[in-house]
Amino acid sequence: MSALTPGPGGQAGSSGSRGPRAAGGGNAKGVGNARGAKGVGSSAKNGSGAKNGSGANGGGRASLKPAKGKEQAPGGQRRHQGPDSARNAAGQAGPGAKPAAGKGKERQAAGQGQQSRGSAASRQPRSARELALDALIRVERDGAYSNLQLNRALLDSGLSRADSGLATELVYGTLQRRLTLDHWLAGFIPKGLNKLEPWVLSLLRMSLYQLVYLDRVPAHAAVNEAVNIGRRRGHSGISGMVNGVLRSAVRQLPRLKAETFAAVADAPSRLSLRHSYPQWLAERWISALGEEAAEAVMASGNEAPHGSLRLNPLRTTRDEALRLLEEAGLSARPASALPDSGIVVDRGGNLAMTDGYAKGLWSIQDESSMLVAAAANPRPGSRVLDCCAAPGGKSTHLAELMGDRGEVVSNDLHAHKLALIEDNAKRLGLRAVHPVTGDAAELGRLYPAESFDLVLLDAPCSGLGVIRRKPEIKWTKSEGDIKDIAALQTRLLEAAAGLVKPGGVLLYSTCTIEHSENGGQVASFLGRHPEYALDPGGWPEKVLEPLRAAGVAGAEEGRFDGSLQLLPQHFGSDGFYIARLTKKSGITEKT
Repeated sequence: MSALTPGPGGQAGSSGSRGPRAAGGGNAKGVGNARGAKGVGSSAKNGSGAKNGSGANGGGRASLKPAKGKEQAPGGQRRHQGPDSARNAAGQAGPGAKPAAGKGKERQAAGQGQQSRGSAASRQPRSARELALDALIRVERDGAYSNLQLNRALLDSGLSRADSGLATELVYGTLQRRLTLDHWLAGFIPKGLNKLEPWVLSLLRMSLYQLVYLDRVPAHAAVNEAVNIGRRRGHSGISGMVNGVLRSAVRQLPRLKAETFAAVADAPSRLSLRHSYPQWLAERWISALGEEAAEAVMASGNEAPHGSLRLNPLRTTRDEALRLLEEAGLSARPASALPDSGIVVDRGGNLAMTDGYAKGLWSIQDESSMLVAAAANPRPGSRVLDCCAAPGGKSTHLAELMGDRGEVVSNDLHAHKLALIEDNAKRLGLRAVHPVTGDAAELGRLYPAESFDLVLLDAPCSGLGVIRRKPEIKWTKSEGDIKDIAALQTRLLEAAAGLVKPGGVLLYSTCTIEHSENGGQVASFLGRHPEYALDPGGWPEKVLEPLRAAGVAGAEEGRFDGSLQLLPQHFGSDGFYIARLTKKSGITEKT
């Protein structure tokens, strides 16, 4: 999005922050629930998408609820991390949180600390753990986006930087490791997790996460705080149950911390439990990638992302930017994927608050996302269409690479998002970017056929490449969603294809690692459109060299076909698919 609102402790747009989109970077697009989706501009954005059916929270009066389908078993691998090294909060700007689908009194959650008693205690500033619990409840109950929900909460919290870091780690870590946490909790709760009120289950998950994964959080502190929260939000019966479950877990900590699930013979089940992914996704990735690569994807998705900057070559150089960042006390280095135009910030504060960001010297964008415009390689003076553009990260990158000469039509479905694109272009000093609003599936009605030199379709997708930024995607996506999203992508590709001039370029990209949305989608498109072909020669060599050095499959000389799949472990960045296609001259489309 445009300039991020800074949060406490260097939240929004911060180094190591999470969020599918960098400020001005537009990392991820996708569809929460594509069923029935109509036309798309920037359309549905990736993220927590489909609502997680946690059920309504009660008023905090009881710990039990009617029996409901129990969630499948767990997954997770240990990473010991304390609040000082915790992820910075929620930040590289994302889609907007999904509105709560409230149902009157049923939606008044005990977990939100709004006790019917209205006591003075309920109006006191929340602790880091209470804030984290409230955020988890909103994500589980209302389908809120974790990054945006957490960032909003931290902005108003008044928490110290250390406590903000703890709250952030608790939210993301608990969401990441949910499957494994539930697997372990089920062993301590004979009646089953499906009998618990959702807020109580969230409290237990969060507390067990602290015990198992955060070495610097004393066990007694995690247990005592959980018991106190249970008493304040519920009653003595809840606090007693919470105390008993967590103390049982404390006695088993050596076993839990050492568990790798190596004894589980079935590979999908083993990896699902070890890394905390749904079994259907483990099965899908093992089938597509092989067990070793699938496990690497899962492990990488559980790591905290680093911050990264895309330099504006019209206003600065790499060496100058590194010097300015060092002077500002930030630990920065050239990005591995794009060393000439990208910078990784390993440690630091809020990158959206740096002078260089305000002056348009750089934008906040994931390394993988930067490769999209780099692969498009637009020429100065070109006429370019970015079909799904908000908040404008790729549109502005294209304009920068064109030397701000030519035209970049930056389209989005939603008129209110045009200001985001305009703000980014203005900050970067770009006049070639022209924001417009329209349905990407209907742009052929707004523009003449074959009227653009380059059309970029950064398509809505499942977002499975940005799980490290939005871990709730693990639990809100389904195989049915993938099928629906792929159908939407097909429709958008058909619309985009007719707008490319003969000899022009169609650039297709997603932030997922799902074959049916990527290579499978492009293969089907080429089968329907003999006038198009993949274009390996159009990729700049300086873009391909780092990819080959990182061992990106398919990027090797002699094998590269013009498309590639970046996996999260390649650069510690988002999983992305990029395909560059050219429209041949003198060949008509199939009708």
